[in-house]
Amino acid sequence: MKRAMIVMAGLCLASFLKAQELKTYGDSLSYAVGVLWGQNLKQQGLGDVNAGTVGQAIGAVLADKEPIIDIKSANDMVKNHINQKKEVQKQKNLEDGREFLSKNKERKGVMVTSSGLQYEILREGSGPTPTAADKVRVHYHGTLICGTVFDSSVERGEPITFPVTGVIPGWVEALQMMQVGAKWKLFIPSNLAYGERGAGAQIGPNATLIFEVELLGIE
Repeated sequence: MKRAMIVMAGLCLASFLKAQELKTYGDSLSYAVGVLWGQNLKQQGLGDVNAGTVGQAIGAVLADKEPIIDIKSANDMVKNHINQKKEVQKQKNLEDGREFLSKNKERKGVMVTSSGLQYEILREGSGPTPTAADKVRVHYHGTLICGTVFDSSVERGEPITFPVTGVIPGWVEALQMMQVGAKWKLFIPSNLAYGERGAGAQIGPNATLIFEVELLGIE
């Protein structure tokens, strides 16, 4: 019985893999289009749609058949859905950020400025402090409060150079307090980061951000 079950499982797997074969250029092109559309849907916050129903609608449009939902109504529905999800996410991120910062400021070693920026000195510096007119060279590692890494020059192995005033407000404030050679951990509330607009696919609206910043030099 056990051997029969193993054989049956193997046959099912082989059947599944065969169904996934891309036998022609058209198959490959169709799959490639699906990959791009799927990725685009996820980036727009529509990763929870029913893929089968999406396929039916695409088929109807490509076959010049009248869709059940017309183009204008479809456009309005998707826009409204995305906006509603953004509003929910905005509020959740704001509340989560406030709760995190409220607890974090009680930790030993965490300091808070009048703007609400929180920072922790991981290593003291001994060099000069940059001004708003300077360019700086830094290494950084950025995460969300859940720990997800969204950007890191450390992981890329290459520091970056930019004007002090060319970054988010939380960085602008912190850089003008640091000395060259210092390494700080910044806890940046959303109003000192990217605010309601967010940034890219990973930094949502009203997201609180965490950065480890090492000031390597002034240029």
